[in-house]
Amino acid sequence: MKRIFFFLVNAILLSSYIQGQSSGYFTNPVIPGDLADPSVIRIGEMYYATATSSEWAPYFPVFGSTDLVNWEQKVHIFTKKPEWTSNSFWAPELYCHNGKVYCYYTARREADGVSYIGVATANSPLEEFTDHGLLVEYGTEAIDAFVYNDEGQLYITWKAYGLDRRPIEIIGSKLSADGLRLEGEPFSLLKDEENIGMEGQYHFKKGDYYYIIYAAHGCCGPFSDYDVYVARSENFKGPYEKYQGNPVLHGGNEEYLSCGHGTIVDAPDGRMFYMCHAYLKGDGVFAGRQPILQEMRMTEDKWVRFLTGEHAVRKQPVPFPGTIQKKRSGFEDNFDTPDLKVNWSWNYPYAEPDIKIKNDQLYVNGFPKEGNKYGTALCVRAEVPVYSYCTRVANDNNSLKGLTMYGDNNNLLIWGIAGNQVVLKYVKDGQESILYKSDSETVHPWLKIEVEKGCLLAFYQSENGKDWEKAREEVLDVSHLMRWDRVARPGLIHAGKQSEPAAFSFFRLMNK
Repeated sequence: MKRIFFFLVNAILLSSYIQGQSSGYFTNPVIPGDLADPSVIRIGEMYYATATSSEWAPYFPVFGSTDLVNWEQKVHIFTKKPEWTSNSFWAPELYCHNGKVYCYYTARREADGVSYIGVATANSPLEEFTDHGLLVEYGTEAIDAFVYNDEGQLYITWKAYGLDRRPIEIIGSKLSADGLRLEGEPFSLLKDEENIGMEGQYHFKKGDYYYIIYAAHGCCGPFSDYDVYVARSENFKGPYEKYQGNPVLHGGNEEYLSCGHGTIVDAPDGRMFYMCHAYLKGDGVFAGRQPILQEMRMTEDKWVRFLTGEHAVRKQPVPFPGTIQKKRSGFEDNFDTPDLKVNWSWNYPYAEPDIKIKNDQLYVNGFPKEGNKYGTALCVRAEVPVYSYCTRVANDNNSLKGLTMYGDNNNLLIWGIAGNQVVLKYVKDGQESILYKSDSETVHPWLKIEVEKGCLLAFYQSENGKDWEKAREEVLDVSHLMRWDRVARPGLIHAGKQSEPAAFSFFRLMNK
């Protein structure tokens, strides 16, 4: 009995120890889903982050957190496109100055499609930002802005010459005191003499040195080899010395394919946490470039290192004692509020959505733009490679309406109903195929898609939402729906006449 007693006591102590250990760690990504080029700031006790939205609207989602581990989407920087822009909303950078919050961002100019840098301001990250127009118009491309205050003088830096037959450079310029105008002549800070790429820079000063943390190699896609480099100088304007031990953070291990392009936020006690994006290895790549968090420290020889080493590691010590990472189960919208939930997005270059919510139903319609034959999609970010999503079509007409996995206007699928027929339509590079069609016994069917490995899809229908019938035995591989700078998103779609909208009674996405 005594042995049994001691065994039970030890088991309880061991269990408590394991629980204590596990509660002292979190697992990256901290913000699941395709959100490249994250920027993070601290205002009082709150942390705020934003990221690239690319071809999805609304533009630049904003997230809030009290512990750097658990994040909730709050608003967007813009709900409408700034007048000077067309598309490709990349690399927003948040900055606090004179009681205002600034967002320096990259977008293509409407007049010629060239990527330049604009600036917008708000009184709070949770307000709609007011755009102040084009700020950096430099060369054939100017992207990836960062703002640094050097003893009262504001500077903005950016990536230049990325499209030219010459080395990429990090270029800088003085900013006006209000942060809205360039002053003086631009100057070069750092040159890509190794021809490995250079972008997504972050500046800070510790002791005698100014540091530039930047990303190198290939940013995007399933063969990305992005990594993190550092250089330092005794003067902000340089010359900068590149660290001989670069890269200081990289993937290429069992967990990560690649990582890079981020910013550092200081905890109240001065510790530095670097948030950048990363592709998970294997199936996780289909969730896109996801924000990860790692603590960064200075070394005795005045360089930098990451707490868990040069290889990016998913399991990290929590930034603050007592922090417990909440499990994300998915997303649900029952359309029981007047407005859409903030998580929804749409592919704005190809359709202007017409969305209404009434009587606990969502009505989706839209105005497809030139080159778009497949209507209006309303999507959310996938957070894991294994999940399912479902809906119920709530009205009866001849438009094709239901679920979608959406890459762009020429690469998507529709699992829906038109009239009394359930249809699986698959579009690859603009070529359309009907993979399944059958008469439905109900005009208001439940529809479901099961996702495995991030890209293998199975299709189901039901008359009551409980008993599901598989539509076809073969799974469909949709890996080609990944675009060069973003991944496909699950959601709802309407493809038909504007006089025949789609109505949905709910949407539910469940992580597994």
